Amino acid sequence: MPTIRTPDTNKLDRIVAEARRSAEKRDKDYREQALKIYPWVCGRCAREFTQANLRELTVHHRDHNHDNNPSNGSNWELLCLYCHDNEHQKQIEASSGRSMPTPQGSVATHNPFADLKAKLKMPTSEQ
Repeated sequence: MPTIRTPDTNKLDRIVAEARRSAEKRDKDYREQALKIYPWVCGRCAREFTQANLRELTVHHRDHNHDNNPSNGSNWELLCLYCHDNEHQKQIEASSGRSMPTPQGSVATHNPFADLKAKLKMPTSEQ
């Protein structure tokens, strides 16, 4: 009968804790840099931030790669929580092939230029 190995939960806990610490340290580093480089304004809605509400301003990676952190900040933009969530939701929808539904689930069928040629040929007295 084969022996059943139980996972070493202590080791797993240590690995997860270390990964979280590393991620938090990396996030803190690039966040602090971005806040020094850029004005405290959301890059989408232009909401301004102060020290009192700065926690609501996030660093967005333009290429969606959290490991791409050039010191000049070229891959970052500051976004408020709402715009940041919206940006990631758009990315999720684009990658899944879904698109935003049109109003009332329909597509416009009216063509305002359908008879343009005929109108252009009208004699000037009829216009």
